[in-house]
Amino acid sequence: MKRIKFEKISVKWRLFIYLSIFAAATLILLWFMQVVFLQNFYKAIKVNDIKSAANSISKNIDSADLQTYIKTIVQKKDFSIVVTDIEGNTIYSEGFSPNSVIQHMSEQGLFSLIKNAQSNNGAYLNRYDRGGVIFDQINKDNFPDHLPKPVGNKMAESMLYTKIVTKADGTQVAIILNANISPVDATVLTIRIQLIYVTAVMIIFAFLLALFISKRISKPIIQINTSAKELSQGHYNVRFSENGYKEIAELGGTLNIAAHELSKTEALQRELIANVSHDLRTPLTMIAGYAEAMRDLPGENTQENVQIVIDEAKRLTTLVNDILDISKLQAETESIRLETFNLTESISEILKRYGKLTEQEGYKIKFICSRDVFVKADELKISQVVYNLVNNAITYTGNDKSVTVKQTESQGKVRIEVVDTGEGIPADKLNDIWNRYYKVDKSHKRAQIGTGLGLSIVKEILIKHNADFGVESTVGQGSVFWFELPAE
Repeated sequence: MKRIKFEKISVKWRLFIYLSIFAAATLILLWFMQVVFLQNFYKAIKVNDIKSAANSISKNIDSADLQTYIKTIVQKKDFSIVVTDIEGNTIYSEGFSPNSVIQHMSEQGLFSLIKNAQSNNGAYLNRYDRGGVIFDQINKDNFPDHLPKPVGNKMAESMLYTKIVTKADGTQVAIILNANISPVDATVLTIRIQLIYVTAVMIIFAFLLALFISKRISKPIIQINTSAKELSQGHYNVRFSENGYKEIAELGGTLNIAAHELSKTEALQRELIANVSHDLRTPLTMIAGYAEAMRDLPGENTQENVQIVIDEAKRLTTLVNDILDISKLQAETESIRLETFNLTESISEILKRYGKLTEQEGYKIKFICSRDVFVKADELKISQVVYNLVNNAITYTGNDKSVTVKQTESQGKVRIEVVDTGEGIPADKLNDIWNRYYKVDKSHKRAQIGTGLGLSIVKEILIKHNADFGVESTVGQGSVFWFELPAE
């Protein structure tokens, strides 16, 4: 339930919450690192430093400049260093300060450190609390001299690291390093006070920054969301903001294109309904009118009237079949059946069906080809393509009523062109003519062969065949519709 409520929070406040959580987590981490774990980190760094220094000295134990090298480490790291033989006798020492533990150790104490190192694979780390050094009786034996008292009530801590090293001549020596761990309580207190002020400033700054960023990022998204709601209500003229970040600007641009395409689709849909209604109404009106006349008027039951009823019924059937064909093609419920057939012969057979039209209406339909060409395709579907392209050419050809079908071959492909001599198509309309019921000239009066769905059917069939197709047109001179298939 809580998750559902959180998901309903706007993107602005969700971003604000996320950024606030990030700022809070950063401050908490800073407190832990700088206050709670500061002393542990400090000690770990000291341990690492003292071990690293011991390893460096052991590598240079046979060097003639060993004392100079040790002195450099003492000055750089503030260590106290003693080099002894295996019995605890001092060979060389450097860097004794008043707070150094190692300078107060007896030979017995040094020998004890060496024994501990030998029993621990040649290296041993001791930690001493000054309270333990002063009051413990065993430590009194090891530390015969009086140690300086700790400052205040805080007990300083020292580290002693002993490493056994074998020299080139086979003798063993012990390198003993002493590092003091200064109390960090005062440092922690200083850092804590600083962090209180830093936290207060960071909380205010993080709040303002989170508010600014969330508002800046969410503003174009909120604008797009508002415009999308208008688009969902059918307001296709809405404009989406293309401001903001790259992805949001691209989204706005994409939605603007989608809105434009939806407005075109809406217009085409209205035109589709109007054209379908008109195309259905016309043959139905003719059929009903002639049928009533034949029923009611004596002598009207003639062969000519019956033929008109039959022709209009066929026209209605053709329209319904075309609508079903385009629906099946676009829904991909009808598969393509590939077979090898004679394309040239198939086109010739199609053009023979226009014999009555050429005789009665004076159309001149020519087919130009050099030889028979075979292709592998769906013969029935390709026949529909040719039939619809020829119908389209007949509808829009010029006054000379001339239509030419050309077959050419090039680079293993056969190209079919259907040429008319009509008014042509403007360049900006060439992509739209493949849409359902789109007409370049809405006032075209010539009686059409077909339904107005022909070019849509052509497009869907050729796409399913992966065929190239297109149209070339010059206004005032006519159009050439073409498609290409691989020749067998």
